[in-house]
Amino acid sequence: MDSPLRIVFAGTPEFAAESLRALLQQGEHEVIAVYTQPDRPAGRGRELKASPVKALALGRKIPVLQPPSLKDAFAVAELAELKSDLMVVAAYGLLLPRAVLDIPRLGCINVHASLLPRWRGAAPIQRAILAGDRETGITIMQMEEGLDTGPMRYRMKCPISANDTAGSLHDRLALLGGEALLAALELLQEGTLASERQNDAEANYATKLNKEEARLDWTRPAAELDRAVRAYNPVPMAFSTLAGQTLRIWEASAPAITTTAPPGMIISADRDGLAVACGGGSVLRIETLQLPGGKPLSILQLLNARRDQLAPGQIIGS
Repeated sequence: MDSPLRIVFAGTPEFAAESLRALLQQGEHEVIAVYTQPDRPAGRGRELKASPVKALALGRKIPVLQPPSLKDAFAVAELAELKSDLMVVAAYGLLLPRAVLDIPRLGCINVHASLLPRWRGAAPIQRAILAGDRETGITIMQMEEGLDTGPMRYRMKCPISANDTAGSLHDRLALLGGEALLAALELLQEGTLASERQNDAEANYATKLNKEEARLDWTRPAAELDRAVRAYNPVPMAFSTLAGQTLRIWEASAPAITTTAPPGMIISADRDGLAVACGGGSVLRIETLQLPGGKPLSILQLLNARRDQLAPGQIIGS
């Protein structure tokens, strides 16, 4: 084994923290500094809150740098002074210009939550579920100036189950990201880490999520809406409206039943859920729902108190 690598780690959310945690627990390399985005206001008090990556780094007494951009000359010079062998990037949230990519001796690698080139961009986990993909994974990619376009160095696959939400899949991929990173670093030190160019023709852009796209369109097939409910859980949460109130839909399924009712009509409400007509005569069964000002509750719990609000024949989303 070669001498330990001097690594600069750049990341912000919990997904990135899992890769940093894996690096630190293994202990074979020296994390000489951590880059993360500036603290953001959070909570009702809007107090500044450190990112999960920063909190982890400070707990291990690793220097933390939080430049608002890596495009200015001072930030570039500061990074160069660290004399790193490698920069590991995971969900950092800032673009790395060419001047930064060229600083580490071995360049910069990225821990990406997709089997590239399938989903490039900001929301690969959610887009994979929305598209009905049955498999995703982690790609360790050599970074270049394009958005997730660099050569693939290492990949690990992960199945997507019929019950996966973006939250559950995120958690599995975060752990897998740490595993893939350590495996890639071992091969890198051995001089056997592969490098494969991406096929741009197979690439899709995983655009950033916005709240409005999570509004359910009941004219769409139930199977598609089921995927939407799972993809938007926990953020931004699938929703619809009933009698002027917003309904947040936490859990649903698409049973093999059909209806002639118009899209959006509640056709039944019982202990199994709230059955709503969808496009093509399909049915979405809402199982967990959140009414304004309340907590997410099962339909059975809601029917005990709000049966009149969820009566068959009403139209959701009108």
